[in-house]
Amino acid sequence: MEEKFIVSARKYRPLTFDSVVGQQAVTNTLLSAIKNNQLAQAFLFCGPRGVGKTTCARILAKAVNAADPENLDLELDNFNVFELDAASNNSVDDIRKLVDQVRIAPAGDVKYKVYIIDEVHMLTTNAFNAFLKTLEEPPSYAIFVLATTEKHKIIPTVLSRCQVFDFSRISTKDIANHLASIATKEGVKADLDALMLIAQKADGGLRDALSIFDQMVAYTGKEITLASVAENLNILDIDTYFSISDCILNEDIPGVLTAFNTIVNKGFDAHLFVVGLGEHLRNLLLSQEPKLSHILDLGEGLKERYATVAPKFKKKQLIDALDLCSKTDTQYKQSKNQQLLVELCLMQLCSYNEKKKAEA
Repeated sequence: MEEKFIVSARKYRPLTFDSVVGQQAVTNTLLSAIKNNQLAQAFLFCGPRGVGKTTCARILAKAVNAADPENLDLELDNFNVFELDAASNNSVDDIRKLVDQVRIAPAGDVKYKVYIIDEVHMLTTNAFNAFLKTLEEPPSYAIFVLATTEKHKIIPTVLSRCQVFDFSRISTKDIANHLASIATKEGVKADLDALMLIAQKADGGLRDALSIFDQMVAYTGKEITLASVAENLNILDIDTYFSISDCILNEDIPGVLTAFNTIVNKGFDAHLFVVGLGEHLRNLLLSQEPKLSHILDLGEGLKERYATVAPKFKKKQLIDALDLCSKTDTQYKQSKNQQLLVELCLMQLCSYNEKKKAEA
């Protein structure tokens, strides 16, 4: 019988605190609290989607009752861990059912019962009020873990009774390295530059990155390249931006306008092109200073390519070019002729030396 496909986000969901990606400050604090028996009874996990809030809540739920909180088995304790998705169970009746469960002590020799409420900001005001009394005076065996992407929607009376943990967006490098380890386990050949592009597209969310990774494996088979990722995600490939910067260097106005026309005809968004060009020029500027190379969200291959091209530009030229791209980006939505606005920007970028001569 053919093995059923399991999405990577589930297959590689972290099972211990030390396997959580990019949230070391949070996981270290939680593990220390468990080991030192200094657990709060209510936690609020805040942060963007896909960064590990629910995963950490589940690990915490296992760890508080484990003999060794650093080595956990796979399954949640279904008798003493309760999960509620407040996005679809947000009424007073739903909370009253949970409160009724809280009154029942844990089964056997288990020390704690853990209640995980995901998307807690979706609770109605009445549901929050129904929950508040239990949160104020919980039984000694109850631990509540609330998770939300919208901390500002949590009422102050709930916030004040929780130990708050802010989960950050995961760095591009951490996501790319994690994808690389999964690719190795899955027998997938993947360029680091391609994985960096997936990580950038995921915008700090590991779950989104894993979904894109699965999409790319389905699209390419067992080999993921930078070009295949750019094509599948409809992102302009890096060669396009390097050809644009070559036109700027050579003051080639016909060449840059022809290249831009081709980009538009292929269906790419002109505004996103301007944003991408700004990122490309920023990479060139940072590549002129070796001490800033760690800021670049690029694989080693692309870093070397930028390091080769960057010295051909004057620093002032790149700074002025970035300023012009930023202004074009800002003006784009208000412009009545957006294509002309971008073309004017490109022509000015190609006329840098001419402009400087006229100003001299």
